[in-house]
Amino acid sequence: MRLLIDFFPIALFVLAYKMQGIYAATGVLMAATVVQTGLIYAMDRKLQTIHKVTLALVLVFGSLTLFLQDERFIKWKPTVLYASMALVLAIAILVWKKNFLQALLGSQLSLPDLVWNRLAAAWIAYFLFMAGINAWFAAFHTTDEWVDFKLWGYIFPVAFIIAQGLYIARFIKDDGEAGKP
Repeated sequence: MRLLIDFFPIALFVLAYKMQGIYAATGVLMAATVVQTGLIYAMDRKLQTIHKVTLALVLVFGSLTLFLQDERFIKWKPTVLYASMALVLAIAILVWKKNFLQALLGSQLSLPDLVWNRLAAAWIAYFLFMAGINAWFAAFHTTDEWVDFKLWGYIFPVAFIIAQGLYIARFIKDDGEAGKP
């Protein structure tokens, strides 16, 4: 269910783009992201920072796209989001000596500190990869190709999540306690 909620704004965006073009699709994306955020809030009774940041970026970059009639804004929104996430995670570790992944998920998942640090590094690398590949598509490909990438590019987060799950599974014992690295 959660995956459907996460995926439906981009699916609606792609559908609207194919039917009406980038500006209609941008409006649909903005509305769908508002609905998505509302659904997440209704289910969890709270919003994580990523949800708030995503909503804000979609609304700001979407508004700029629509008001200025310039599709570059909506095309660069994912790059800004991913690069920002990588930067925040890296600054948290390097400057504040805090692992945000462990702070967010540590109460739900018991893992050795070394594993948490590796996961944080993997997330930083993943966010940088996603920022880079979106920037490449936004800068050097047509809007049609960029939209197709937005749809089929979901293979990257799915593969990353599966790989991450396989990695941490070996550190979790059947009774829920963390194993040794």
